[in-house]
Amino acid sequence: MLSHDRVWAAIDALAARHGMTASGLARKAGLDATSFNKSKRTSPEGRDRWPSTESIAKILRATGATLEDFLRLVEPSGSLRRSMIPLIGLAQAGSGKLFNEEGLPAEGPGWDEIDFPDFGQEKVFALEVSGDSMAPLYRDGEILIVSPTASMRKGDRVVVRTTGGEVMAKELKRRSAKTLELASLNKDHEDRTIPAEEVSWVARVMWARQ
Repeated sequence: MLSHDRVWAAIDALAARHGMTASGLARKAGLDATSFNKSKRTSPEGRDRWPSTESIAKILRATGATLEDFLRLVEPSGSLRRSMIPLIGLAQAGSGKLFNEEGLPAEGPGWDEIDFPDFGQEKVFALEVSGDSMAPLYRDGEILIVSPTASMRKGDRVVVRTTGGEVMAKELKRRSAKTLELASLNKDHEDRTIPAEEVSWVARVMWARQ
């Protein structure tokens, strides 16, 4: 199972394998030294916080490890459970009929499926990127694994659907009772501030794969 505890344990194990603490690994990867602190792994309310896709990609690049190496640290026994995750194109996700009030896939036609490691308690689905509006971070054809139930904080990558059917992937700048402030992932596109009443759902990007 791709659980919260096992993913963080894999980061600790990767750091130890290269003779570093988690803080040292974060610094080597160009991240804030506190990025992997124990206190950052849960929210003040006690909800699980997952490491971002970008932070994992950076520590893999910094250590020369592959994604397969990392997954073997997540599940040393090699018995990582997998499951079928609902999949749809990002451009098609604007249809309100495809989602329920929680921002989760609704039953009915329109969804495909992909095989992916099990995220445990987090409810996830997959979106396939089309076009270059999110390049260079996310490119055409890349698959984003997202969760509307995962906790979010400033700097997280998120996918947002508005009540008008617009779907976008941005970086979370600030979320209040009145507005959702988003930073663009592409310099050619503007940052956005969306009134809270116009937000249908927000899902955190948990993983990205080519």
